[in-house]
Amino acid sequence: MTQIECARQGIVTKEMEEVAGEESKSAEEIRELVAAGKAVIPNNTNRRARLVSIGGGLRTKVNASIGTSSDIADVSAEVEKAIAAEEAGADTLMELSVGGDLDLIRREVLSATNLSVGSVPLYQAFAEAIRRYHDPNKLTEELLFDVIERQCADGISFMAIHCGITRLTIERLRKQGYRYGGLVSRGGSYMVGWMLHNDRENPLYEKFDRVVEILKRYDCVLSLGNGLRAGAVHDSLDRAQVQELVINCELVEIGQNMGCQMMCEGPGHLPLDDIEANVKLQKRMSMDAPFYVLGPITTDVAAGYDHISAAIGAAQAARYGADLICYVTPAEHLALPSKEDVVEGVRAARIAARVGDMVKLGDTRRDMEMSKARRDLDWEAQFRLGLFGERAREIRDSRMPEEPDTCTMCGSFCALDNVNDHFSRSLAAGAKK
Repeated sequence: MTQIECARQGIVTKEMEEVAGEESKSAEEIRELVAAGKAVIPNNTNRRARLVSIGGGLRTKVNASIGTSSDIADVSAEVEKAIAAEEAGADTLMELSVGGDLDLIRREVLSATNLSVGSVPLYQAFAEAIRRYHDPNKLTEELLFDVIERQCADGISFMAIHCGITRLTIERLRKQGYRYGGLVSRGGSYMVGWMLHNDRENPLYEKFDRVVEILKRYDCVLSLGNGLRAGAVHDSLDRAQVQELVINCELVEIGQNMGCQMMCEGPGHLPLDDIEANVKLQKRMSMDAPFYVLGPITTDVAAGYDHISAAIGAAQAARYGADLICYVTPAEHLALPSKEDVVEGVRAARIAARVGDMVKLGDTRRDMEMSKARRDLDWEAQFRLGLFGERAREIRDSRMPEEPDTCTMCGSFCALDNVNDHFSRSLAAGAKK
C-alpha cells in the first residue's frame, strides 16, 4: 500500500515514524497529515533514500534541480552537482537531464545521492521521440508511459507530470492573446506543441488513471506540473495559468482518492503582491495539498542574481504556506548551472525557507540564541547556530582583528564590546531571558 492508503487505514508506517523525529512531531500527527492529503513523503519502494515530509505545518523544504542540456552533457559534472546540493543542505533533488544517455545519467545520480530524487518524464519522452523519429510531435502514448514506468522502476521518488495542460487551457491561452513571456516550461511547451500538431487531447490528462496506477505501484508522489506557469511577472495569475491550476487541484483530489500521494506545483515569475493570492488560491482549491513552487522570481531584470530575486519571493511564498521551494541559481536564464551555482542556489533558498518559517511556524528560537551569542561576542556559538557556520568562520578567519573578541568591521570601536564593559554579560543575559 502507498503512504496515503496506509494513513487512511490508521496505519503508522516506518516512513512516518522516521520523518516525525525530523519535524518534532509525533508519528500519529504525520499520519493524520498524510491521510488528509496535506502532506506527502516522497519515496519509492525500489530505492532507500533519506526521507522528508512535505506539507502543511512542517518545515519548508528546499529542492535543488540539476541535469544536462543538449549543449553540455557531462555525467560526472551532474553527479558532482548532486553531491554538492546534498552537502549544501538541499532536502530533495530533481534530475532534469535532456542531453546524453538519459537512463545512465539518472541512474548515476540516484546512486550518488541519499536524497529523494524527482524527475519530469516528459523531458525524456520528447528527447527519445526526437532521437527515434526526428520529430517530438511523433511521440507515442506508449513511449510516454514507458518512460514514466522506467523512471519509477529506477527509484524516482516524485514526478512532475503535466496533466493539467488540456484543450481548455490552450484555448484560454489563445483567447487572452498569448503572453508577454511566452511559454517557459520545457515539458509544457512540447506538450502544447504536440497537442496542436496532432489535434489531440493531452494523454496525461485523458488517461490520468493510468498515470496514477503507475506511480502507485512504486509509492511515487505525483506532483502536478505547471506547464503554463508564468515566465514573466506581467503574466502572473493570467487566465491560462489559473485554468491549469483549477484542473490540477481537481486532479489532486482524484489522485488522492485513487490512493496516490499528490502535490501541486506553482509558478514561476510573480510580483510580490501576487504571491499571497497564488498560494492561498492553490491551498483553498486543493484542500491544502502540498504546494511546490519554483522561486517565485519577483522581477524579470535581475539576470545573474535571479537566486536573490527568487529568495525574496520564496520567503513570501513560504510565509503564506508554500511547502517545497525549488531553488533558483545565479545562472538562471543564462547558462547551465555550475557546481558553484548549485551551492549558491541552495543556500539562498535555505535562507528564504528559514525566513518564511519564522512566520509560518513561529520558529524564532534559533534566531534568539544567535542574538545572545552576538551580544556576548561568543564566536563559537555564532558559528554553531548559523545556517552556514563554516562559511562564517572562513570569512572571519581571513580577516582576524587585533582584539580577538571583536571583528575587523569595528575593531576597538565594537559597540557590543564597549557596552559590555559597563554591563556584565550575566546581568545582560538575565535581563533578556
